[in-house]
Amino acid sequence: MNPGAYALFAWQAGWVFTLRSMQLGTDPVGASAALAEMVAEKQKAFTDGAFAAGRAALGGASMDAVAEAALRPARRRVSANMRALHRKP
Repeated sequence: MNPGAYALFAWQAGWVFTLRSMQLGTDPVGASAALAEMVAEKQKAFTDGAFAAGRAALGGASMDAVAEAALRPARRRVSANMRALHRKP
């Protein structure tokens, strides 16, 4: 993954965090369930990335490929969250 892709990922993650934080502030009643869902999706992305990185490393992949495999689930989740947040009115 090139440096620009890392920068985009970091920007998207920060933007998703900001938008979701604003949503939580407008719906305190539903915040607990939303926070639990967010935690679960991050744990799944981390676990999926750790297993993917392990498979890549055991397969003899380069360090760049291992890092890409580790980050791929989180990048997909952040991209999906960006799309979902921009679709909602």
